[in-house]
Amino acid sequence: MSTDSNQALSPNAQQSRALRDTLGQFATGVTVVTTRDAAGQPVGMTVNSFNSVSLEPPLVLWSIDKQSLGYDAFTQQGHFAVHVLKADQQHISNLFAGRGADKFGQVEWRPGPDQIPRLDDCAAYFHCRLAQCIDGGDHTILLGEVLDFSANGGEPLVFHRGRYRALAGD
Repeated sequence: MSTDSNQALSPNAQQSRALRDTLGQFATGVTVVTTRDAAGQPVGMTVNSFNSVSLEPPLVLWSIDKQSLGYDAFTQQGHFAVHVLKADQQHISNLFAGRGADKFGQVEWRPGPDQIPRLDDCAAYFHCRLAQCIDGGDHTILLGEVLDFSANGGEPLVFHRGRYRALAGD
């Protein structure tokens, strides 16, 4: 098989790329979700699949790739926190989107309820109890019951068509 970068994509790869590009037409907010692993170490990752589900009971969801390094921590720990990032927090999004590095050594945070890492100065925060894990193909959907929340305001960090974007003026 050739490794030439000019090689045409296979039909399946072309369809996957086309689907990804089409899904990218939907603008999303950017969050960092945190928990602790079995050894008590902080774990976090950038997530843009966060969404509200219900007000009564208060439920939110997000999804995680089954191959993610933090998969076991998020699906086995009983709690997680969702941090909605502000427009000026792209560096935090990029940090938690990468592999390796001491992510928590490069941001301001403190232990929150249930000792789940809580990042400082985000637009919004949700502390959740893991209510259910739902199979979603190559991802698992995590349904969380919101136990605590706060809003600090500020412009949200927005992702659209593979790039961070600013909201249009009023």
